[in-house]
Amino acid sequence: MERSVNYSVVGRPQPGTNGGGVKKFYAQAQATGIMGLKEMADRIQRMCTVTRPDTIAVLVALCDVMRDGLMAGEIVRLDNMGSFQISVRSKGADKEENFNVSMIKKARINFRPGEELRDVLHKLSFRKVPMRKAVDALLEEPAKGNQHEVQA
Repeated sequence: MERSVNYSVVGRPQPGTNGGGVKKFYAQAQATGIMGLKEMADRIQRMCTVTRPDTIAVLVALCDVMRDGLMAGEIVRLDNMGSFQISVRSKGADKEENFNVSMIKKARINFRPGEELRDVLHKLSFRKVPMRKAVDALLEEPAKGNQHEVQA
């Protein structure tokens, strides 16, 4: 399995400038796919003696337990892997006594990677790839030119 992070280069306008200002180019990570629950279970099964169904059951239960903990306001720490915690965004009040729960506008789940996952960031390699939109356009172009009527 190849272990590099794909990126493409995208132009972005200058923030806070009327008309966008001078465009600069930045790297943008491009996913190579999605690893879902079944794929994780397959990979885990190949690494140890736990079966795929048992792994799926544990991962589903882990998600349920994490959800319950977060809803109870707990920090969910998965040892060296990292921790999950709820944060909130709200409108401000002039005085503490004027603040009420309706001023909370958004809740988010924050993930803070632990040492084991943070270490991954120091070991990454990168590979430049074209933007997905450009690749999709190239794939569609030949298909449009190759349309022929079929005569019966």
